[in-house]
Order: sequence, then C-alpha cells, then structure tokens
Amino acid sequence: MPQSQAKNLSLIAAIDLGSNSFHMVVAKAQNGEIRILERLGEKVQLAAGIDDERQLNEESMQRGLDCLKRFAQLINGMPLGAVRIVGTNALREARNRGEFIRRAEQILGHPVEVISGREEARLIYLGVSHTLADTPGKRLVADIGGGSTEFIIGQRFEPLLRESLQMGCVSYTQRYFKDGKITPARYAQAYTAARLEIMSIEHALHRLTWDEAIGSSGTIRAIGLALKAGGHGAGEVNAEGLAWLKRKLFKLGDAEKVDFDGIKPDRRAIFPAGLAILEAIFDALELQRMDHCDGALREGVLYDLLGRHHHEDVRERTLSSLMERYHVDLKQAARVERKALHAFDQVAADWDLEDGVWRELLGWAAKVHEVGLDIAHYHYHKHGAYLIEHSDLAGFSREDQQMLALLVRGHRRNIPRDKFADFGDEGIKLIRLCVLLRFAILFHHIRGTQEMPQVTLRANGDSLDVVFPKGWLDENQLTQADFAQEADWLTRVGFSLNLR
Repeated sequence: MPQSQAKNLSLIAAIDLGSNSFHMVVAKAQNGEIRILERLGEKVQLAAGIDDERQLNEESMQRGLDCLKRFAQLINGMPLGAVRIVGTNALREARNRGEFIRRAEQILGHPVEVISGREEARLIYLGVSHTLADTPGKRLVADIGGGSTEFIIGQRFEPLLRESLQMGCVSYTQRYFKDGKITPARYAQAYTAARLEIMSIEHALHRLTWDEAIGSSGTIRAIGLALKAGGHGAGEVNAEGLAWLKRKLFKLGDAEKVDFDGIKPDRRAIFPAGLAILEAIFDALELQRMDHCDGALREGVLYDLLGRHHHEDVRERTLSSLMERYHVDLKQAARVERKALHAFDQVAADWDLEDGVWRELLGWAAKVHEVGLDIAHYHYHKHGAYLIEHSDLAGFSREDQQMLALLVRGHRRNIPRDKFADFGDEGIKLIRLCVLLRFAILFHHIRGTQEMPQVTLRANGDSLDVVFPKGWLDENQLTQADFAQEADWLTRVGFSLNLR
C-alpha cells in the first residue's frame, strides 16, 4: 500500500529485498541531502528458492525472514513513512509472495512494496545520479541483480530510458552453473542467453547513445576487484580484462576455486554467471570500459523518499503526465478531487481512514478516474482500470497501481466486491474510499454548470448519510435521481446510502 508521510524525518531508512542479497541503509536527512549512518547487507539468495511452479520455498523464505529480524532492530520505533521497503525480481516472480510479505511486515512493522522492473531501474538511476558528480553528459547505467538486470540511459538526474531484463547472476547460476562446474560450453550457453535477452533493447539503447557507462551492482564491483587483483585496471571493468578473466575461470574449472582478492566467499558461486552476463552487455553495446558506482537501488529509494516529503513526489508528476496523455478534463478532475477529499475529511475518523495514505490514494483516484474516456465511453471505467494497472507508472509500486486501478474500476455502475476482498482487511477501507469517490463524481455529474450546495456527511459502519440543504433535492431532480440510483448500487454490496 502507499506510504503515509512521517512528521519527523531526521532519520530515514531503505530496505532492498533483492533476489541475491537484502540490504538496508539508515540515513540522516539534512537540508535535502542524505548522510548515510549505517549500512547492512546479507546474502539471502531468495531467487534460488523459486521452483519451476514459481513457488518460493520455506527454506529461502526463512533465510530472508531471519535477515529481516536483524534489520528490524535498527528501524524499531521509526515512524511510518520514514522507512521504505522494496521487493524486486524474486518477489515479482514468486506466486506465493503474499505469504512472505505478510510475515516480513509483521517483523518490520512497515509495509513492503513489490516494484516493477522499470520502477527498479528508475530508483537505481536516482541512486547513481545522486552518488556521482553532476555532469552534463548522458550515462548508461547497468545493474546486474540476482534475478534481473536493469539498464538506464539518463542525463543528470533524469532517466531517459528504463528497461529491465529477466537475467541475473542467481537465476543464471541455477540454470547454467548449478553444480559450480565452469566449462566453455556452459559459459557459452549463459552468454548466448544474455545476448538474446539484450537484443530486445539493443536498438533503443544505441539510438539514445551515451558518454559514459556505469555499473552499480555488487557483481560489477566484484568483477572490477578481480581485474584489479590480476593487474587489469584500477577497479574499473574493461573489455580486455573480461576476456582475461573468462580464460582464468576456464582454467579454474570450479566456482569454489574463484579466490580473487576482494571477492567474498559467498559470491564465488554466482561469479561465473555474472561475468557471462557482463561480457554479453559489453559485446552487445560495444563497450570498452565501465566504471563502478556504490550508489544504487537503496540510495535511490532514500532520495525518492526524501523527495516525497519535500513536495517533489514523482508520483504526482506521473499522474499529471497520464492525465495529459489521455486528455482528462482537468477542471472536472479537480472538482471531483476537492469534493472527494472534503468528504473524506468528514468521515475519516468514523471509517478508520485516519492514516494519510488513504486520503492520498483517494485523491489520486479522483484525478485519473476518467482516463478511460479517451479509449471509449462504453465501459470507460474498465478501460481506465486496465490502463492504470498495466501502465509503467514511475513512483508507484505494483500494489499501489492495483489499488488505484480498483478504485477507478469501481467508480461507476457495479462495484466488484470480490476484487476488493482480495485485499483482505484493507479491502474494507478500499470499498469505503470507492463509496466516497462515487459520491464526489455524482455530486459533480453536471460538470460545473451549476453551483452546488454545501453538504454534510456522516458515516457509521456500512452506512453513509448525506445531508443536503432543506428542499434542495426536490428542486434538483437530476441529482436526486442520480443518488437514488446510487443507493441501489451500494445496496448490492451491503452499503446503505441515506439522503437527508
């Protein structure tokens, strides 16, 4: 679910639930800048525990949960909104991720978001761009994770292209080097698989061009250290060094023998797969050199979190862009948003919606409830829900988009109660938000052609009373008919709408 804002932001934290490792950073926020106070990381290899049915096994879950118990001590007592926890490829892929997320949230006391590959890419670039010197040229950033690899081309702090491919050092180890044996044939298979993945984005990357290439993952750092130990550079990765390192691996023949200075023992097993992927990147993109950057996803999450509290929320820009793209009537959207939020403020306490996250979600839904009209009027609420759920919305987690899409889907005609039930206890709150959104839309059905009266709302359980000025409904029969029909729709999902 979306994050509510914390009032005290002296300390903020980000946790990256990666496919290979879990990482946490705790930082102090001062004058729009971030000073890292603590870094923790543990190899968990969540991706290694996903079977052919895309089920995450209990052993891998437990490794991750044990790690989070250690992380939890550092964020104990930090307010909601000061901690952001993001899950990446392994949790995107696992069909039973809900079970892991439920247990993780119990341990951490903060919500866990599963983000899309492109959202992961955006946050990686944000971390890199805030870590490196601000230069005018374009950067290519590659991040080889445990289950996916992200590619970004950006300029200064703005990503211009974001892509995520299904190849990672853990998943490729499971597929090509599971027993640790390194042979030219196995390596060639991993390399070729990576080249085939990269082919889908090769043209787009070359078309934009770049001035420097940056690697932001532990894999690229480890390869740079291995090259440095072998006398092939000062920590950067270069094409000549990759060829030397590949020959070295073939001579060793086993991942357990990968013993370069600076390479941790727990990275040996995934080293050959990481090298095959990186060599494929170098060859496909015709790179000669790649420098490493320590900033990555978790630093990007911190800066994104900080931006949300300094009125630089990328989610607002994303929705504005969506509204412009689909020609939303901005005046009507603003009218509906104001009325929905005014209604929310009257009933939030009675409906257990006082966490600001729900108000924010309702405001977003009011802004974009008509995006589907640009497709067709017939079933436009369904078109809008599809667009919102399946679009690449920067700043939003998958669950954010699913909740937002559900509100848009339910803003007119039949309310799909079964879909709300999929969200468990939060589904009840979502239905209540949906009722408020529908009220605001009906209230402004005439789209600003008439001055509307002040009304009072009272909520009690599954009942909503709307008090109009005396005699107003009798004089405005279209509105009266709208609300009478709405009362019938709400009755079907167990809600009572009473006009006074």
